[in-house]
Amino acid sequence: MAVHSKTFSESWHRIVDQKIALRANVKVSKRYFRGELWYVLQDPFNNQFFRLRPGALDFVLRLRQDRTVGEVWDECLTRDPDGVPGQDEVIQLLSQLHFASLLYYENPSDSANLFDRYKRRKQRELKSKLLSIMFFRLPLFDPDRLLKYCMPVTRWLINCWAALVWLGVVGYAVKLVVDHFDEASSQAQGVLAPGNLFFLYLGLVLIKTLHEFGHAVVCRHYGGEVHTMGIMFLIFTPIPYMDATSSWSFRNRWQRALVGGAGMIVEVFVAALATFVWANTGPGMIHSLAYNMMFVASVSTVLFNANPLLRFDGYYILSDLLDIPNLHTRSQQHLRHLAEHYLFAYQDSTSPAETRREAAWLVVFGVLSGIYRVVVFTGIILFIADQFLLAGMIMAVVCIISWGVVPLFKFTQYLATSPRLARTRLRATAISVGTLATVILFLAVFPFPNRFRAPGVVEAVQHIQVVNDTAGYVEAVLLPSGTVAESGAELLRLSDQELLLEIRAAAAQKQETMALERLAMFRSPADLEPIRKRMVAIEEKLANLRHRHQDLTVRARQQGVWVAPRSDEMVGTWIPRGTALGEVVNSDQFRFTAVISQDEASNLFAGQLQRAEVRLNGQSGRNLLVKSYEIIPFQHEKLPSAALGWRAGGDVPVAASDQSGLAAAEPFFLIYAELPDDPEVAFRQGRSGKIRFSMQPEPLLTQWTRSLRQLLQKRYQL
Repeated sequence: MAVHSKTFSESWHRIVDQKIALRANVKVSKRYFRGELWYVLQDPFNNQFFRLRPGALDFVLRLRQDRTVGEVWDECLTRDPDGVPGQDEVIQLLSQLHFASLLYYENPSDSANLFDRYKRRKQRELKSKLLSIMFFRLPLFDPDRLLKYCMPVTRWLINCWAALVWLGVVGYAVKLVVDHFDEASSQAQGVLAPGNLFFLYLGLVLIKTLHEFGHAVVCRHYGGEVHTMGIMFLIFTPIPYMDATSSWSFRNRWQRALVGGAGMIVEVFVAALATFVWANTGPGMIHSLAYNMMFVASVSTVLFNANPLLRFDGYYILSDLLDIPNLHTRSQQHLRHLAEHYLFAYQDSTSPAETRREAAWLVVFGVLSGIYRVVVFTGIILFIADQFLLAGMIMAVVCIISWGVVPLFKFTQYLATSPRLARTRLRATAISVGTLATVILFLAVFPFPNRFRAPGVVEAVQHIQVVNDTAGYVEAVLLPSGTVAESGAELLRLSDQELLLEIRAAAAQKQETMALERLAMFRSPADLEPIRKRMVAIEEKLANLRHRHQDLTVRARQQGVWVAPRSDEMVGTWIPRGTALGEVVNSDQFRFTAVISQDEASNLFAGQLQRAEVRLNGQSGRNLLVKSYEIIPFQHEKLPSAALGWRAGGDVPVAASDQSGLAAAEPFFLIYAELPDDPEVAFRQGRSGKIRFSMQPEPLLTQWTRSLRQLLQKRYQL
């Protein structure tokens, strides 16, 4: 797939008379990539690696202080005309080796030049760290001696028996999590609570320390050296890190992949042990710390370490398994080659891909990693801004400069001064400007459909919730659920022995008062007035008790279908007063009650709605056109159904303190949409779905700008 550069170069005269040689401390090792022979140059001082083809290595090894570059190249051309690198490749190769300080010059000032190149490399590294402000690294110490001392013990952890133990422990931990899933998911809602942040960070430090030592131990086990361990400020949070770059020299790619995955293997194992502690302890410090270690291991492994689109463990594992070193860099180079060759018509552009399959991998990885990086970093910035607004704004400015301003400046400079575009500069400039204008025109001028969706439930226009006016034990279900009930029909019968005793006691008090009244009429007429007042109070109490006794029989207050799916389960249980027992639903007419967020409500109140359609869950491919709708012009906080909230799997965030799942986390608006009569649609009280509102078409840039403004106003009051 790769197109080799031409044999001769116009810049050859610049190096043809140079006398240089490879430095004596450079190590050379043989490697196979995709069945092809390559050689790897390793600089033990900087721990850097360079991959060369056999022909290029033959040329580099023949360089000596008593021969010029031109003489060596002529000799290689005579020996192997097909394998010798072209003059352009030689110039590029020597430039890379020069900047990496791997070449030796017979020049007194070479040591000074070497030091200057070292300082420039350090400056480039510092600049890269500043641009990667969310992943800044600070090396602290060399752990290689400690790792060598521990090898007699750690070697027993890397074998088939250890793998079987790992599978057994992790498998049992997964079972425990499944068995206690409700408790685990409930505790996850408070993981970012202020009182839990200390345990969360402590768990993060413990997990990541063992994670990095896992990399280091496996790397040292297979003969690699680990000379750097320190602290990485991940989103300004200090966590440990180590440098296992020496694993790149391993000939076996499965060993390299195991080094990359060792941290996650250790992390998951420690999380499994923490699961045992969590499942067997009650609320307290140990319980919270164990849960936070479980949480950190799962979230960080999925979002960061195991994800190959970010340059963490998953990235290096994928690179090793695909046998594509420097996957990120080469994907960017290949995308640049595609643009130069097919858009800018630079015919001498070469791709770093060796085969079409490798080229496809580079394209897919380059595009997906760029998109994913923007999404992840945007989410991180929003998360940081929620906690520390100033820090989030600083990070946003840095990202805008590093991802927007700097690349735009470099691209403009590339179009204006790059010698690669000397013959096609006008075309490259025209295509770039035209593409930018097309994108702006596409986003800012052309109208696009403007829609949004809102969750909701089907409700009968006439429905009433049945509650008991008197507390008691459910004695019998008088009308099965799903039966049509007439107005006043008996639904449930409750019983309360204490209420009967109170009625008997009140009746006895009435009889006693009547006897006292008759006695006072003959002996003490002056006592009649208070006795008669007492009689009135007792009669009122008795009437109230008898009314409560009548209310023990729950009746339908309107005609409709009696819906109480759990009525049979209530028999024999105590029901407090005001408990929702079911509903009586009139199925003649239904409406769709939708929950509208505050962000989208402005469009509805502005009168821009053109069309509204409802799609019910389980009714795929069939939309119900709304005949009319009514917006309730005040905010609500209680959902019309718990099925719409997070606790029941819905889309609306609910308050963590509300166990019913009806209290929304933020106020919302309601809209009542009248549904058409459709015999093919089963309308059921409480059936959930979504309503789609079609607004007046607008350009994408206008829609995105409004969404961004609403986000800033809602979350940061800007």
